[in-house]
Amino acid sequence: MVSAAGIGSGLDVNGIVEQLMLSERKPLAALTKQELAHTQKLSAFGQLRGALAGFQTALKDLGSGSKFQALSAVSSDTKVLGASAGGKAIPASYQIEVKQLAQQHKLASAGYASTDDVVGSGTLTIQFGSYDSVSNSFTANAGKAVKSISIDPANNTLAGVRDAINAANAGVPAPIVNDGGAAGNRLVLTAADSGAANSLKISVADGDGNGLDGGSLSALAYDPTAAAGSGKNLSQKAAARDALLEIDGIAVTQPTNTVKNAIEGVTLNLVQANAGEKLTLAVSRDTRAVTAAVEAFVKAYNNASGTLKNLTAFNGPGAQNGALLGDSTARAIQVEMRSLLNGSVDSGGALTTLSQIGVGFTRDGTLALDNAKLNTAIDKNFDDIAALFAKMGKTSDSLVNYSASTAKTVPGSYAVNVTQLATRGATQGSQAAALSVQAGVNDRLDLTVDGKAVSIVLAAAEYADADALAAEIQSKINGATGAAGSVLVSHSGGVLNIASALYGSASQAKVTGGNGMAGLFGAPPAVTPGVGGARTINCVAAGGSGQTLTGAIGNASEGLALRIAGGALGARGNVTFSQGYASRIGQYLDSVLGDEGSLKTRTDGIDSSIKNLDRRQEQMEARLVQIEKRYRAQFTALDSMLASMNSTSSFLTQQLANLPGSSRNK
Repeated sequence: MVSAAGIGSGLDVNGIVEQLMLSERKPLAALTKQELAHTQKLSAFGQLRGALAGFQTALKDLGSGSKFQALSAVSSDTKVLGASAGGKAIPASYQIEVKQLAQQHKLASAGYASTDDVVGSGTLTIQFGSYDSVSNSFTANAGKAVKSISIDPANNTLAGVRDAINAANAGVPAPIVNDGGAAGNRLVLTAADSGAANSLKISVADGDGNGLDGGSLSALAYDPTAAAGSGKNLSQKAAARDALLEIDGIAVTQPTNTVKNAIEGVTLNLVQANAGEKLTLAVSRDTRAVTAAVEAFVKAYNNASGTLKNLTAFNGPGAQNGALLGDSTARAIQVEMRSLLNGSVDSGGALTTLSQIGVGFTRDGTLALDNAKLNTAIDKNFDDIAALFAKMGKTSDSLVNYSASTAKTVPGSYAVNVTQLATRGATQGSQAAALSVQAGVNDRLDLTVDGKAVSIVLAAAEYADADALAAEIQSKINGATGAAGSVLVSHSGGVLNIASALYGSASQAKVTGGNGMAGLFGAPPAVTPGVGGARTINCVAAGGSGQTLTGAIGNASEGLALRIAGGALGARGNVTFSQGYASRIGQYLDSVLGDEGSLKTRTDGIDSSIKNLDRRQEQMEARLVQIEKRYRAQFTALDSMLASMNSTSSFLTQQLANLPGSSRNK
């Protein structure tokens, strides 16, 4: 057992061991210092990542181009009309009169004492269309699919019917409203969309066998052409109607109070009717928004650049330098961002560099904006400013539209050639369709639509014209496929045509049978399969499907997506793809900040080094413990030995002093 240091000889064992351990710990101190430097560098990269991520976020907002094409739309009376303008709007002034607001169709049931009261079982079929009170006729809305909802004993209460309608997503929200009376619970059905073409028709296949009498589930039937209590059993609380307005003396009818296609690029928000009074709508370029967008770009760059500059700064001898001074990764990011900003953009427009709009570098490396120069560019080349910042595709053929691109798409001009246009699968009738449809006689059609087999049953009626019949067929088919817009039904001189909404070899709209096939389409109708397009971009066969073609993998045009909306075969001009500054720097930062980017690689390396240093320190700490134990054992043994020698020396001295002839005995 080791005794207390210095207990026997007076030797300072603790002091000696501590001095020896200070020397032994010098390598550990070096490792600790090295780890601190790595930790500081890792923290600095965290700051850099945060700054670059903030710049990246700002660039995504600026890279769409919309902020640089901003226009303003100002109404002289916002209580009546609000408005906003987009990139395609033309600066001008308009005189507008709001005569009538659009309205949703609203129906209500008779009252029930409790939401648990049984309504009945069967099937509700909900259809949208237009009701003409003059001719007392209902024409289906071809753009809205029919929806059938099953009501069984498990959900045949008022609350159950409500839940079934809402769960079906039929476009008819159905709450229960209580009017406070003894039988005050009423099911209210409201068309989700406003407009005269969204009037409701609700047919009932009642479990009691009578879908018209108002008893059981047929209490929810509503045929606007029927008599009250005989299929028209819900009460109308608000009629479906369109918005009516006048723009510069031109009458405009729209189904909603948000009018997007009356004035190109302008969205009108109708707030209230003000018939007989005109207001002024002024559409103009929003130069303040453009200036703000350019200022945002300059500020975002300077924020990121300032962080980089501070982290890589050399502040002189004895001063605290940046944690990333001399770091190759940080330096490479700094150099690349400046290089991207010093380059030019070839978009085919008049503006190719930032200096042309007053943006340039100052002596300290920050960007600055010359507002006078920017205002001149806005006045003279407003339409070209967006291309300086955003990703753009311009085509020389109006029927060739730029859709998208990827990080692999190289800016440039590419020739487009079409050798085969994509077509849609269709069935063309061979004779004019019969307008009289009788239940169980000629009311069913069997079809295959885009590979899916469906059957439909048309409403028995004397259809006013082929338009009404085509709308009924389209509505029913799209309801059966479960996809509104899966087919388009049209006619020419009463001869029906059903076409798939898809283009390409997967497109199919084939009438295969049903008791109505012969009377509606003739025997046999002409069936045409869809055909995929064949075309090239940059003289290389393009990929894609339907009307969309995509640049080939490995080609400079890779990822460039175009939509061919018809036109002639052969050469179809060029598409010019360019990347503005916000887009190209944003794409570069995507690669830097990504999971396989340079920052991730660098910080992973530092993390690995820190973990390695931690392991070495743990090993060294364990070794130092053993070294200290050994030193203490050695010096304690030395202390004991010296104490023993001192004791022996004292004994010998005493014995020698007691010998005859010694000075003490004289």
